[in-house]
Amino acid sequence: MADKLDVQEPEKPGAMLFMIAFCLISVVLVLYLGDQTKFSAKGKFFAQPRVWPAVGVIGMAAFSAAYVLQRIRVQRTGEISEAFLWLRGLEYVAWFMIYVWAVPRVGYLPTTVIFAIILAFRVGYRETRTLIAAGATGFAIVLVFKTFLGVKIPGGAIYEYLPTTIRNFFILNF
Repeated sequence: MADKLDVQEPEKPGAMLFMIAFCLISVVLVLYLGDQTKFSAKGKFFAQPRVWPAVGVIGMAAFSAAYVLQRIRVQRTGEISEAFLWLRGLEYVAWFMIYVWAVPRVGYLPTTVIFAIILAFRVGYRETRTLIAAGATGFAIVLVFKTFLGVKIPGGAIYEYLPTTIRNFFILNF
């Protein structure tokens, strides 16, 4: 029975990385306490607007730092591969930023359809039928947002090269 109490459950990969990130964010929050909260000359100490946020943020920083320092003695395995696994999600942030950059240049309709197909291909769909469905979904998204919901999205700069009557139609609808 005593042996069961002494056995620690192995820590999951990435827990240490998460705690280091949490500790760093907590320290940044502690550094901004003076700018973001106020201390009033009148009123009781525990009624001050700065007191309870300071207690919480300083507690977060202190306890996460204590945990990191305590766990730093234990050998870590798999932390680097876990960090790369977490960073893989940032790829989609980059895709989104490229999409946001492309919409005013190429237009909402072509950019949405192209990106729907590219992202479907990126996540592993290779069948022609599935990629066509992704493009149709992109077209439906544009149709819903621009036509039914009336969302105002600026027309693409590429529309300037179209003839006048077609340009106005594309700018208003696509």
